[in-house]
Amino acid sequence: MMDWFPLLNSIRISLIASVFTFFTGIWAAWELRRVRPGLKAFLDCLLTLPLVLPPTVVGFFLLKALSPKGALGGFLLQRFGLRLAMTWPASILAVAVVTFPLMYRTARGAFESFDRGLSDAGLSLGLTRRQVFWHICLPCCKKGVLAGFVLAFARGLGEYGTTSMVSGYTPGRTATISTTVYQLWREGSDALAYRWVLVNILISFAALYTLSYLEKKQ
Repeated sequence: MMDWFPLLNSIRISLIASVFTFFTGIWAAWELRRVRPGLKAFLDCLLTLPLVLPPTVVGFFLLKALSPKGALGGFLLQRFGLRLAMTWPASILAVAVVTFPLMYRTARGAFESFDRGLSDAGLSLGLTRRQVFWHICLPCCKKGVLAGFVLAFARGLGEYGTTSMVSGYTPGRTATISTTVYQLWREGSDALAYRWVLVNILISFAALYTLSYLEKKQ
């Protein structure tokens, strides 16, 4: 009988991380529209960097930061008694860092296609920039933004390199679908590994089908 904890843990981690990147990615994409071109190009490269770096490199930096001797890990341990390294919440941070560029770039593309004449009209009618964003821009770009959320969730669900470095593999505690497949392969349990691979494929296919539907509607 299959232990479904890796599936539930993967969904939990990816969903929480996707909600975080949903808001931060939208905020970054919207705010960078008003930055001068030179600085905008630099910030754009910086925010997209985790997308092109090897997952193990991102995991290495995160592990150094989250370890008890690291800046963030040491602070949390001394002030609150919290140890993040090798726990499932550390995977949330890892997935958020890896998937943030997907949400950010998708939202940026949606906002760049938005007709600025509509926002100018809203401002001329007395709306604030915040009101223009929430009541005009976001509703017009909602399908593109939702596509970014789905893409980030699907990517986070299959993340292995970064999460394995910051959380490792502990059955019933930090195990995810990806780390479970690797562990089963190491143990020679190919039949069970194939089942988890099939589960991951089905969920990923459903996510990509949803993404395709949103793009068609867009």
